[in-house]
Amino acid sequence: MTNLSDDQMRRLRDLVDAPDLSGTRYRIERRIAVGGMATVYLAYDEALNRNVALKILTLPDSGTDLAPRMLREAKIVAQLEHPGIVPIHDVGTLTDGRVYYTMKFVQGQTLEQQVASHANLNDRLRIFLRICDAVAFAHSRGVLHRDLKPSNIMVGAFGESLVMDWGVAANMREKWTSDSSEPRSSSKNPEPITQDGAVVGTPGYLSPEQASGVKGTIDYRSDIYGLGAVLYFVLTGRPPIPDQAVAVAIDRAIRGDFAPPRSLSNGIPRRLEAICLKALALRPEDRYASVNALSKDVGLYLDGEPVSARVEGPWEKVARWINKYQFIVIIALVYIIVRFFFLLWRGL
Repeated sequence: MTNLSDDQMRRLRDLVDAPDLSGTRYRIERRIAVGGMATVYLAYDEALNRNVALKILTLPDSGTDLAPRMLREAKIVAQLEHPGIVPIHDVGTLTDGRVYYTMKFVQGQTLEQQVASHANLNDRLRIFLRICDAVAFAHSRGVLHRDLKPSNIMVGAFGESLVMDWGVAANMREKWTSDSSEPRSSSKNPEPITQDGAVVGTPGYLSPEQASGVKGTIDYRSDIYGLGAVLYFVLTGRPPIPDQAVAVAIDRAIRGDFAPPRSLSNGIPRRLEAICLKALALRPEDRYASVNALSKDVGLYLDGEPVSARVEGPWEKVARWINKYQFIVIIALVYIIVRFFFLLWRGL
């Protein structure tokens, strides 16, 4: 009798557990990920001859709200047609009643893996700016992500950056001006996006208002905190709240006793630290007013310009100017040194 390897056993289990896709145009290739609500497969679209990611409810919906939640997620993401948001291709129901939808199959690394590979800091910041662009677009459509974290961000082989997993996204049902990317309050009551005591998101990246679970306290500034937490990870390689302190932090948030975010490690430029800590401010009103304001500051940092999050001292201004124009400074110094030795030689 031939013993099967662990990999072969996993493949057999995947085949046994694979859902029945008869009546659809998809063929399962392999399982990619399993979550609490759904399983994601790599599937082949036989109608269009391409690979897709197929997300299916793990169990048939028997009187729960899982199927409506899946459909709601698909509809929300389908409305967000943006290069930085994974597109939805199709939605339907299997013969056993399970809801599914297909989306673009993204190949690449998570932001976690990208940071671990020691990519250049400025390159990581440019990825962060593309993430901000996608979240700002979602906000312009009244949609909050509510679970922004490095593992929910994919970086493709050609530099494309996509914000993934909108399973807990919320539609604020705000009215929007046609010429502005900023929300304005609707005269209608928005749909409640949390219930008292409900904590939505990932520990370690939750804003204080999300961790507290207080109904009606979450708005688009909660995503700005999430982006600040992602930026913290981009700069340091770790979340703003360490794993061993997450439970304590959530308990304190529920009691209204918020703990300030951790200081960044030495070596992080002060302007970047100020940007990150402003996005991570405990009170929503102390954070950036919009994602665009946050991304503008990061862009100013990359361009060697002063940022709104920090008031510079005289020496900081000089140091920033030297760093921005270091090529010109080096040329000038070389000229001065050469001129000095030339005059010294002539004097001899």
